[in-house]
Amino acid sequence: MEEPFHFTEKRPMERYATLLLEIWREVCRHIEIAESVERLAPLLARRVTADLVLVRRIDVPGGHVETVAMGHCRPGHADPRARSELTSEGVQRLLAWCHRRQVLRLAHRSRTAGPPGLLPEGLSGEILAGPLLAEEGPVGILLLTTSPPRHFRDEHSGLLTALLDPFTVALENDRRLRELTTLREAVEADNRSLLTKLGRLDISDSIVGAEAGLREVMEQVAQVAPSDAPVLILGETGSGKEVIARSVHTRSRRARGPFLRVNCGAIPPELVDSELFGHEVGSFTGAVGQRKGWFERADGGTLFLDEVGELTPAAQVRLLRVLQDGLIERVGGERSVPVDVRIVAATHRDLEAMVADGRFRQDLWYRIAVFPIRLPALRDRPSDIPALAAHFAMRSSKRLGMPPLAPTAADIGLLVTYPWPGNVRELAAVIERAAILGDGERLEIARALGAPRPPAPSPGPTTALPSRPDGEGDGFVSLEAAMARHIEAALVRARGRVEGRHGAAALLGINPHTLRSRMRKLGVDWKRLRREVGAAE
Repeated sequence: MEEPFHFTEKRPMERYATLLLEIWREVCRHIEIAESVERLAPLLARRVTADLVLVRRIDVPGGHVETVAMGHCRPGHADPRARSELTSEGVQRLLAWCHRRQVLRLAHRSRTAGPPGLLPEGLSGEILAGPLLAEEGPVGILLLTTSPPRHFRDEHSGLLTALLDPFTVALENDRRLRELTTLREAVEADNRSLLTKLGRLDISDSIVGAEAGLREVMEQVAQVAPSDAPVLILGETGSGKEVIARSVHTRSRRARGPFLRVNCGAIPPELVDSELFGHEVGSFTGAVGQRKGWFERADGGTLFLDEVGELTPAAQVRLLRVLQDGLIERVGGERSVPVDVRIVAATHRDLEAMVADGRFRQDLWYRIAVFPIRLPALRDRPSDIPALAAHFAMRSSKRLGMPPLAPTAADIGLLVTYPWPGNVRELAAVIERAAILGDGERLEIARALGAPRPPAPSPGPTTALPSRPDGEGDGFVSLEAAMARHIEAALVRARGRVEGRHGAAALLGINPHTLRSRMRKLGVDWKRLRREVGAAE
């Protein structure tokens, strides 16, 4: 090994003045270190007998040195291993060499003479090495290599000394870019979370039906939210699965963290890994920068995997590893990244059937279905329709800049009898369409549903409203009275039983808790009916 070349030594550099000027121009033109070094390598190849140019970043807290940029001055050279792990003692020895501000020239046979972490594994030939020092201290290492029979001369050591300043600037520019990218991604994630929350304040902060048709669901949410257990929400499309997922998040200890939604069915199969787990620079065509995936962005919060049944088998395997170990690996990366994320998954598919026929991994099913919540369809909780309709009518009025609108009793009658295949999402769309069709003066529910519009009644005494609340004075029963009578008839047929295989709830096709809530609301005297049924027997 030759004597170290110190920064303070004076060497004639006039012949390299044009080269240095071109290098400074390239450094100022490109702020990503990989792109800078790739463009600088051909410039150096014209004046220096070098094969490779490498820039290695020193990560003191992480205890490693990593090659972050490499340029081939000549083709045909294998890429060395990028990362070198160091002990705390090794880090201190490397930093001490950097502070001495030495340029080392290492012959092939004396490769071990330098400090730990200086050279990556797999690097061959003669090597020039110099430290990159920023204002806060050592940040990296610049390496030039050449293969026999070529070798470096003393003037090349002087050139490397002159190259340290522009390469330090290039490495610092890259660091600032990465920091800005990280901050931008965090801000974008926060903005998405806030915009999503603002866009759903109508049914997320105050869930319509929480005390009626969704009462049992909200009780389950209250039970599971304080824990970190994975939650699986099962329900038809449009039934409000994201609203329930957000409620789990806001009631958990992660409420101050991000809540991010990923529609697994909307991600192309070839991009699933990149979207969920991120990628490194150059990991595939078009990967011009490092990108954090959804798991890293949701760190410390909740990740809502909507339509999880759409994930490909390969993605299911990697998702299972995250749930088991709490580790992800970016595409093209060589290290595992720990993440602290709570998973709330949802699907409208029958996952148990998919497990049975091999389309969904059984081990992943056991991981995500720790606490399943089944969300009832809107047709199974018709008592929530009046409140939801009024809520969506008010929201539509605000969005369309109209006076406040409210559904009439006749509107509610039409809405309750409609089957709602699209659930709550369809109801919201129908109400908004009805507001538009009514020109801001009324809700045209019949037209919005596609039903023929009834003829306008002629004025006269026959058009007077019923004088009694239930409408029996005119021979027409109100909707609530009809519902009460129907429930009573079901209770009579069920011999006064509410639950069970032959209970009234099973006859009506609704949840027993929902039936009891509706009976209280409609004033159905269950005890009286039970006594009367018993006396008749």
